[in-house]
Amino acid sequence: MRYCLILLILLPAAVLCGCVAGPETSDAGQAYEQGIAEYQAGDYRSAEALFVEAYALAESDGDTELALSAKKDLFRARNMYLEFPMDRTEAEREMKEKIPGIPDDEISAWLDGEAQKIVTGGETLYFGDTAENYLYANPEIIRNQMEGVFDFDRISQYVFTGESPDTEKIRYTGFERMVIPDHIVPDTGTIRIWYPLPVDTGYQTEISINNISYPEYIRAGPITSGDIGYIYYEIPADEIDGDLIISADISFTSYGRGYDVDPEKVGTYDKTDPDYIRYTGSERNIEVTDETRELAENIVGDETNPYRQAGMIYSYIIDTYPYSKVPHLYIDTKQPKVAESTYMLETGHGDCGTQGMLFSALCRSLGIPARTTGGYQMIIFGNPSSHFWAEYYLPGYGWVPVDPTMADVSDWVDIPENERTVFKNYYAEYLDPERMVIQKNVDEPMTPPLPEDTTGFRLVRQYPAILADTAEYNLGINHDWTFEVNLVATA
Repeated sequence: MRYCLILLILLPAAVLCGCVAGPETSDAGQAYEQGIAEYQAGDYRSAEALFVEAYALAESDGDTELALSAKKDLFRARNMYLEFPMDRTEAEREMKEKIPGIPDDEISAWLDGEAQKIVTGGETLYFGDTAENYLYANPEIIRNQMEGVFDFDRISQYVFTGESPDTEKIRYTGFERMVIPDHIVPDTGTIRIWYPLPVDTGYQTEISINNISYPEYIRAGPITSGDIGYIYYEIPADEIDGDLIISADISFTSYGRGYDVDPEKVGTYDKTDPDYIRYTGSERNIEVTDETRELAENIVGDETNPYRQAGMIYSYIIDTYPYSKVPHLYIDTKQPKVAESTYMLETGHGDCGTQGMLFSALCRSLGIPARTTGGYQMIIFGNPSSHFWAEYYLPGYGWVPVDPTMADVSDWVDIPENERTVFKNYYAEYLDPERMVIQKNVDEPMTPPLPEDTTGFRLVRQYPAILADTAEYNLGINHDWTFEVNLVATA
């Protein structure tokens, strides 16, 4: 089961500069300009083909600057449609295969309505997970398909005990391992890598990092404190013999968490505090807008207590926006930039990260500090899976966790309604200990920072970020590229 899309496009991309073609512009320059025109007209596949042509011609001419711009922009054009691989006929066929017995009129209603799609080059293309999202939107159907897929008793093991979650702790040991095969490793240049690590959060402690690969090329880290954990590498490509393999042994202790909040004992916010200002404002993917303010105010009505307000927002999200997969690559590439929280607000679609970001945006709209935390969860199957959840801050208590996606899991299984309610209420303010935190909030900056013109799924740091101008492949999404997190509970 996949919670968060793991694609990363982290080869830096130009912002379609639109260089003016003069009378002596080369064939490469003309192809590049035509590619820009097609991109701006919304025909991304034609734009990509023209950028490929411009890249080849510029390489032949020895125009390295134009070649690099064309290569970056062909990746940008490809990113815009890559997650939309199906035309109407293919989308209909996919739904019939994955949802046996679905009526034709129901398929038409879904594809004409809620299904995520784009129009490019005059053709409507559908998101690759269109059928799966129909199932998520219809829990009575997905329950039949999920029967026997996972052990809900295991998933809910912390929910029905009646014990405080902070009495639960797990010591995890294991490793992270990245492999970039020899045939896509560039021959020259420098490969820059931001490699993720667990970060100390107070409920994730005793972090140990050992046996790190390529220590001679580490330029920052290992960093396991602050807001995000990582190692930063600059590796000369000509020093790599064969596959590029980076690994690190990791261990940490993870605690369950949550608070028995008395609403009457919630303190008063210090609105001059830098963290208050930061976590109540807009960021790249958590956006406070007039629309979020209006919605948040409608959700909470006359309620003024931040604890109760956050609970009402949590309930609104899990009741209104069932979990669904979204085209993160498209969202992050599109210009002007669309925040993930705004995308969910506008389309009604969101996975764990997008749900958490909309929760945070709505809280921030009311002056409640909130953030969306990323890393891994082990509660579903025991093995690590990338995941996001959210936290909001209450004076006198601290950062209170919420996990809307875990609440949605209970809709995918056939259980009594009273148990479903208890399960959803648990994840409104508690968190199981089967987590590994990489970043305390989406879009956390690193040092050195990712370049501003980097194209890709910037908010996720569960996977390494890789930059290499000399690479012939878009390293972030090449299917030969792998990253594994392997963890075992030892105590």
